[in-house]
Amino acid sequence: MPPYDPSGFPPFAVTVDLVVLTVRRHALCALSVRRGEPPFQGRWALPGGFVRPDEDLTAAAARELVEETGLCVHDPDAPAQDNGAHLEQLATYGDPKRDPRMRVVSVAHLALAPDLPAPRPGGDAHSARWAPVDTLLARGGEAREEEGAAPLAFDHAQILADGVERARSKIEYSSLATAFCPAEFTVGELRRVYEAVWGVALDPRNFHRKVTGTPGFLVPAGGTTTRQGGRPAQLFRAGGATLLNPPMLRPEV
Repeated sequence: MPPYDPSGFPPFAVTVDLVVLTVRRHALCALSVRRGEPPFQGRWALPGGFVRPDEDLTAAAARELVEETGLCVHDPDAPAQDNGAHLEQLATYGDPKRDPRMRVVSVAHLALAPDLPAPRPGGDAHSARWAPVDTLLARGGEAREEEGAAPLAFDHAQILADGVERARSKIEYSSLATAFCPAEFTVGELRRVYEAVWGVALDPRNFHRKVTGTPGFLVPAGGTTTRQGGRPAQLFRAGGATLLNPPMLRPEV
């Protein structure tokens, strides 16, 4: 077998793209940025950037998350943070023609956080916004007509669709939905997360029975709140259980 010769292989770049999801006004929303430079100048895209020579993929994704949103990656072994976000690797995208500049392989990451404030653009992003995922994914990733009806840049419509499906399927059997909630939340607030992510209405009593009947899924926080109006509602925190057994199956739409 001949010795390995690095010069025999063309160089290529590695990027990280972020599917950043939150629930705003009872809708599942994703962060998108309007590109300020070619290629696809003026088009909406997912936030992200090139991996630096001295950093690994997780560090690059965490850096981009801070730069784009001000959020830090939440350490599951540490107490909940007000500016903490769940971050996990989603998938790798390597179509040779996905970037017209050069061969670029993207390692996409999924980030989830509670109701987030208006985004601040950074890097080469001309502007940034939260948009309902249904709007971004309509007609193959096109925006609404008043926003130019242009598809998302690169292959970002596919990446976004994959990230949304990961979130929708994973909350069926895991505690991932609590990543959309503040450190202390009510069962009603958690139910509205499920409803926003799945795009369905759920029966409040059945939902309450399910999430409070799974040992370790929710633990009482020792207080109540009236922030949703009506009578005081009990506050909970995410417990140590990471799996729902049996799972909460997504209703057929």
